[in-house]
Amino acid sequence: MNFSEKLKEARKKAGLSQSALAEKAQISLRTLQNYEMGKRYPSSLEITLRLASALDCTVENLLSAGEESIVTAPTADAKAQLQELVQAVSGLFSGGALAEEDRDAAMEAIIAAYWAAKKESRKLGRKEIEEKS
Repeated sequence: MNFSEKLKEARKKAGLSQSALAEKAQISLRTLQNYEMGKRYPSSLEITLRLASALDCTVENLLSAGEESIVTAPTADAKAQLQELVQAVSGLFSGGALAEEDRDAAMEAIIAAYWAAKKESRKLGRKEIEEKS
């Protein structure tokens, strides 16, 4: 499940309307709608934390890759790399030697890198489609 699906599912499980969740998380209704449609993603860890708090869940519940992403990796090598990354990040956030502030900064950097790569991938995909036309 991706972020937009997890967010929508968590909102429904919490019994909140989009308007109610947007208000609780201190974001606009349009922003929340864009998140749930997969058109936009939180630009900072702070926003993700507010969403998780409003939904009474963890950030990891909203952002985790989950086993389905690893299982459907295109190659055994890719699957192994994903598993290694998930294990490393899990260890980092499960009370390692880093201070909470440093873990938050690391998580924010990981999220930013993920969304930047996804955005670039979409741009490249559109460019390929335009070139084929």
